[in-house]
Amino acid sequence: MTAPADIAVDDLTREQAAAEVSRLSDELHRANKAYFGDDNPDISDAAYDGLKRRLKSIEARFPQLQSQESPTTKIGAPPSGGFAKAMHAQPMLSLDNVFDADELSEFTERVRRFLGLSESTPLEFTSEPKIDGLSVSLTYQDGALLQAVTRGDGSVGEVVTANIETIADVPRRITGAPDFAEVRGEVYMTHDAFTALNEAQKNRQEKTFANPRNAAAGSLRQLDSSITRSRPLCFFAHGWGKLTADLADEQFTSMARLSEMGFSVNPHIVVCRDLASMTGHFERIEAMRSTLGYDIDGVVYKVNSLLLQARLGNSSTSPRWAVAAKFPAETAWTILNDIEIQVGRTGALSPVARLQPITVGGVRVSNATLHNEDYIAGTGSDGAAVRDGRDLRIGDRVKVYRAGDVIPKVSDVDLSQRSEDAQPYIFPEKCPECGSAAVRPEGDAVRRCTGEFACPAQQLEKLKHIVSRPVLNIEGLGNKIVEQFFAEGLLQEPADIFRLRQRLETAGIRLDERAGWGERSAAKLLSEIEVKRTVPLARLLFGLGIRHIGEVVSERLARHFGDWSSLAAAVDGAENREGPAWDDLVSIEGVGQRIADALHSALHNPAARDAIDRLVAQLQIEPAEEPLGTVSEITGKTIVFTGTIERMTRREAKSRAESLGARISSSVSAKTDLVVAGANAGSKARKAAELGVRTVSESEWLEILLESESG
Repeated sequence: MTAPADIAVDDLTREQAAAEVSRLSDELHRANKAYFGDDNPDISDAAYDGLKRRLKSIEARFPQLQSQESPTTKIGAPPSGGFAKAMHAQPMLSLDNVFDADELSEFTERVRRFLGLSESTPLEFTSEPKIDGLSVSLTYQDGALLQAVTRGDGSVGEVVTANIETIADVPRRITGAPDFAEVRGEVYMTHDAFTALNEAQKNRQEKTFANPRNAAAGSLRQLDSSITRSRPLCFFAHGWGKLTADLADEQFTSMARLSEMGFSVNPHIVVCRDLASMTGHFERIEAMRSTLGYDIDGVVYKVNSLLLQARLGNSSTSPRWAVAAKFPAETAWTILNDIEIQVGRTGALSPVARLQPITVGGVRVSNATLHNEDYIAGTGSDGAAVRDGRDLRIGDRVKVYRAGDVIPKVSDVDLSQRSEDAQPYIFPEKCPECGSAAVRPEGDAVRRCTGEFACPAQQLEKLKHIVSRPVLNIEGLGNKIVEQFFAEGLLQEPADIFRLRQRLETAGIRLDERAGWGERSAAKLLSEIEVKRTVPLARLLFGLGIRHIGEVVSERLARHFGDWSSLAAAVDGAENREGPAWDDLVSIEGVGQRIADALHSALHNPAARDAIDRLVAQLQIEPAEEPLGTVSEITGKTIVFTGTIERMTRREAKSRAESLGARISSSVSAKTDLVVAGANAGSKARKAAELGVRTVSESEWLEILLESESG
């Protein structure tokens, strides 16, 4: 029996990942409602960050598992029914998090890569404390406060204007401002005010608040503004949304402008010119954390140049030009009682530490990930030593931490406490579930079971994956039910899901007579299965659980081939991994050799192909949808970039083209609509000329791009 919550993201099989996505999504949706909607959080910020970070990591590794309803694509929670609703003129995005200096360095390097800046090119960031409060947006028209709205879900929030007007830090009128301005910030409560409020609540025998953030949110979201007025709330401005005119050219000077207009701006904001000054400011803020008089949970870094911010743009939920560095979580020492090997959907053997239960950061921990066999032996993925090369053995006293990940990790071992008879751990070379050989391909960090369809663990995880929310989303067929039906032989392969009614009848089983089932729930499950026979091509591809083929790749394959028959015919036509069909497959942007190999192997494996064909025969597969409407000249077009793009990085060019609905390919074919030829364009430009494909220069491309972006 697998326990995906105990397994490191890198070691998850697709089945395990799908189960984790479902579990994490449910927990985060519930936590969002408790935190943003009810102002009554029931898990710590560190635990929440861990859940969300793990989900984002899984979705990054298995992009096909990310659904449109994923908590990682959402901001906050839907506004409650107690207030009027209003839409933000610009969405209120959330910030991505980093948890150590290495991740902060990766963020700065990512910014440089996107912008095409060398290490020697100056790049400034502002750095300021991250206030732990309630996000609001203040709209000013001709200098007068027009409306105040909570973050809500990022697009629509609750109108709390009357309550905001009771806060002394919020100016009713501002001067020197654009005609229209959305000013964003945090409503918070100081420690002294929080203590006094809870004392007053106790004296009145009323409910006390868990923390200052909870108290601030509950106070601001009172239907009676007189209650809000009686509670001393504060406000720090930290940014803006829509403006009819820029405040300045830089983040730092723009914040100074907000201060001049009458807004409270955090006094600890500084400009950092390199990574050392960024980490140095983090350390100074962390050192003064307990003396500030209000809660913070990290430090926010933003690219200082507003021009560069505009070039970097945003992802669906967060700006690319900003990040929140969170304070580190707690650690604790305990005993490693055992090492258990779990087998995932793609056969990965994942080691899990079974620990003597210990509390870490307010959470009771009994399991931790051990990543892979190298990590146990004291070696990292790059071959360098971890823990100074000290291995881990059963019975060791080990250090456990939860730095931003809901899955605890073992970071160190105390050799002075090691028993003399402790033996090095020997990683199994056979699958513990089916006994098949477990091999580790050269260059791979993970050992995998070769049993495939003969391995019950892999089969079970494949079933869990395909019924999960990101794929078929069959309500009523959760992990426990799938496990039960699998053990009884009712479900052995994905096609059996759609033959369940027949298999129940053949076995003489009536679900409505079983414990936990009734006539209504049994009928609902079977009806739900019938509804889910119709499935979009991209979801089917993701649901097949082929290694390396996640949601994003599935979408790209679906858009490229259009329907299942065309895709299957193309892969069948590339039997020897050569020829036009193979060239077309590997040319798809984001596919390449490794993913094409995985797809080819799955569809040319007789047992796997038979199982896929049996599943396809049960389904009505919807072809990939074309983009809605003609958004721009390049919507729905296949574009190839070649040569040196000088006025932006290639990544930025591709990102902006894809945001307008274009398809990006890595090679030129008869299906190519446009080739953008930068400096020193070579064979791709020549092939485009041979095929008669339209080719434009970088300057012409920029004209097309700017015209498309302007609508």
